[in-house]
Amino acid sequence: MTVKSDRWIRRMAQENQMIEPFEPEQIKAVDGRRVVSFGTSSYGYDIRCSDEFKIFTNINSTIVDPKQFDSGSFIDFKGDVCIIPPNSFALARTVEYFRIPRDVLTICLGKSTYARCGIIVNVTPFEPEWEGYVTLEFSNTTPLPAKIYANEGVAQVVFFQSAPDDVCETSYRDRGGKYQKQSGVTLPRM
Repeated sequence: MTVKSDRWIRRMAQENQMIEPFEPEQIKAVDGRRVVSFGTSSYGYDIRCSDEFKIFTNINSTIVDPKQFDSGSFIDFKGDVCIIPPNSFALARTVEYFRIPRDVLTICLGKSTYARCGIIVNVTPFEPEWEGYVTLEFSNTTPLPAKIYANEGVAQVVFFQSAPDDVCETSYRDRGGKYQKQSGVTLPRM
């Protein structure tokens, strides 16, 4: 597998609608206001967080169980800024919709701007032929409330492409992955 450059990302986004909406350059300001950068970078794509959030709460004193997840553990919130309580987390989704080619795997890493504030962005790989909006997890590791800005950069996706003779035998779509074509902030599924 080889990591792919900005030229490859632009071509795949334009020819195959791999990322929609797509920003071909790195954006650092919107309407004269500085933002956490998003768009195409040297060897990746900086994704944005939408304004849809699910903020974790312990009002029901439930146990977090990935096999029987209680959706009542979250409060839905829509806005330009999400405040994550101390030592807690929130879920969100990307602005961008992805269509990953069969010969591509991605890894997503948090941006240093957030990491330096104690905010960890966790996203699992986008597997070959996965499609949908990405569900993002923000962990506030600090003892203070933390802000997440909607419609600004939060993480970078790095793309790896297999050799033509080494394309995966079974893709995410082939095996009927449970998160295929997810459209909103998606909670754990069994």
